[in-house]
Amino acid sequence: MPVPKVPNEERLFSLVLALLSSEAGLTKSEILSTVQGYRQRFVHSGDNSNLERQFERDKDDVRELGVPLETIESPEQAGNNHNLRYRIPRVDYELPDDISFSAEESTLLGLAAMVWREGSLSEESRRAMVKLRSLGIATAEPVLSYAPQLRVREQSFEPLRSALDKRVLVTFEYLKPGEQTSTQRTVAPLALVQHQGRWHLYANDPATDRFKTFLLRRIVSTVRASKKLFEDSTVDAAARALAELEAVWQSNVAVVRVEAGTDAATRLSKRRGATASPTTDLELHFTDLNIFADELASFGPEVLVVSPPALRVAVVERLTRTAADHG
Repeated sequence: MPVPKVPNEERLFSLVLALLSSEAGLTKSEILSTVQGYRQRFVHSGDNSNLERQFERDKDDVRELGVPLETIESPEQAGNNHNLRYRIPRVDYELPDDISFSAEESTLLGLAAMVWREGSLSEESRRAMVKLRSLGIATAEPVLSYAPQLRVREQSFEPLRSALDKRVLVTFEYLKPGEQTSTQRTVAPLALVQHQGRWHLYANDPATDRFKTFLLRRIVSTVRASKKLFEDSTVDAAARALAELEAVWQSNVAVVRVEAGTDAATRLSKRRGATASPTTDLELHFTDLNIFADELASFGPEVLVVSPPALRVAVVERLTRTAADHG
């Protein structure tokens, strides 16, 4: 019987939900055997190496979203990775006390909560809570005060996946950073991959026979599938795309100065690969300069970009434009 496929967003949400609900944290084995999206593929007393690698990638994605996922080492068995526990401290994830909602906003949040309670995701989450309790792990039901940042797939995702399955060429308009007008691209879709929380299309340009990676959020038109088939590539497209994106991420390093005790300090210090100096400087890796500039600018005065110069200029431009727009 085939294992039902669980969407990435649902698996990550279930992971966050489980780690929020356990004060003492969960071991990797407890997570893989109980959490929605892992438990369906978990093999008791068997090989779960692929599932463990999936969990390692998911941890990076969760941290990339700014969720403070902690790793706790057992004092009695220091250095034993099998007994590491994972948790999300509630105090770091709850909404700040100075945030309040109007009556209209509270009504909308209440309606959203009702949808979640009635949905299959909540049912699966409740099922996971029962399993955790059966293991003797104390859990508490999360409440509306949590603010998970759920990723959604771009509108182009489904038509691209359909074209990929049918092995047909696609055409779309693509807007590159810094350009005012989009350009039309016709490519053979080879893989859809998620890296650092964002979806990318890895494709071959039949006109030049070059492999290219497109960020889905920069596709600004409807994806049009043709009837022209293309031959299967002998390249492991997904693995190659992820390797190339990872190489870009590793090579791009920024130094930012954050104000201690701020939201920026908490979130940025939890990013994968973040390293701190004795001062308040952080070294951070990034894949896309413009997207990273958007993120850093959202922290306002809590962040100062030290290097590289191009990133500093990009953040200053965004802050200047925001100040001008709001007078």
